Amino acid sequence: MSYPASGAGSGASLADILERVLDRGVVIVGDIRINLLDIELLTIKLRLIVASVERAEQMGIDWWRDDPSLSAGARRREVDRENREKNREQHELARENAELRERIAALEGGRDALEDRKEESP
Repeated sequence: MSYPASGAGSGASLADILERVLDRGVVIVGDIRINLLDIELLTIKLRLIVASVERAEQMGIDWWRDDPSLSAGARRREVDRENREKNREQHELARENAELRERIAALEGGRDALEDRKEESP
């Protein structure tokens, strides 16, 4: 999409400017460093992109698709993943519980057999 050149008095409205910015995208980059006696105390790197969703997706930026706080689909995937993890933990606990019950039964069986032998021996 091409836009006519705008200059002073061209009458470009705010909506036209916003449409142009969203269509083409604007990148603002800045770094802030705070040093004290050649010792770096703080570094902040700022990267700001203003663009329409379609333009951002053309640039390969689509992080909102996987953010559970912004996407219902991502939220469902997150809940499904948590449910699968809980089911796996429940199966693991049930298996561990069954193993422990078998070990207790074996130990109690061995104890009973030992007590029986003690009673039989004079």
